[in-house]
Amino acid sequence: MNLMANILLNVLAAFLVGSVLFGLQRKIIARIQMRPGPPLIQHLLHTFKFFIKETVFPKTAAMPFYVAITVILCAIWIAAVIVGPVSEGSLLILFAIFAIHKIVEHNAGSSSGSPYGKLSCVRAVFSAAAEVPLFAVLILIYLQTGTMNLSDIITYQGTHGALIFSIPLAAMMFFVLILSKAYYYSPLNITLGKDLVSGFETEHFGVLRGFIMLSESISWYMLLWIFLTVFIGGLTPIGYLLGMVIITALVSLIDAITPILNPNHSVMTQVTLAFVGIVGTVLMIFYL
Repeated sequence: MNLMANILLNVLAAFLVGSVLFGLQRKIIARIQMRPGPPLIQHLLHTFKFFIKETVFPKTAAMPFYVAITVILCAIWIAAVIVGPVSEGSLLILFAIFAIHKIVEHNAGSSSGSPYGKLSCVRAVFSAAAEVPLFAVLILIYLQTGTMNLSDIITYQGTHGALIFSIPLAAMMFFVLILSKAYYYSPLNITLGKDLVSGFETEHFGVLRGFIMLSESISWYMLLWIFLTVFIGGLTPIGYLLGMVIITALVSLIDAITPILNPNHSVMTQVTLAFVGIVGTVLMIFYL
């Protein structure tokens, strides 16, 4: 298979699987709350729907940045697929993409001129204070494996066993990061809190919203793919799919039974768990 076909296939798979996993998340939350819930393909249908809806632009929007930011959001997650599943490149580049996503998230909110979007972009900056310590998982992985290259990390686990058993607290830190990015009712995702309507997405319509939803599906797929690859190792396509379903179900359970935290409590919870994970993992690496 040539490179371009491989990229297109992986991007399409990331979009479709990510969209269905979002539908699964909503379905599980609804069932726990004794509601029927939407069909599994609801997020996918919404994405397609927005691509055929009329695209309108708020008078308060900062043009052309308002349009460009949605294209950038989509482009960085396509780049993540290329660095990850396609080439198994550097983990450092993937985390750089997460950092860029945080910047794009901030600017998507501010560019619309909506008060909800502006408050969401302020929260994006605030939440970065919690996510930076969680990104210290990079250093912990390097201390354990001596590499940041995904293919080398997979090889290391083939010889020494899955990292989830040798540095479980680092895996816990990354899981908290995944939980903070959950799209529906996450107790930690303050940028999309229901008090902000749709957060930084509130004033994006039509094709622009379609691109945002496409990006969200790919980003959720990539978060789960990185977790499984880094902490369990290279899996078969069925193994990846099963792992993603299990993690999504666990996240859905937490989202359904926990209250949505206010920004201060969300940040402090993540910082506390990051501190426990960093200190505990360093002790395990050097003293066990």
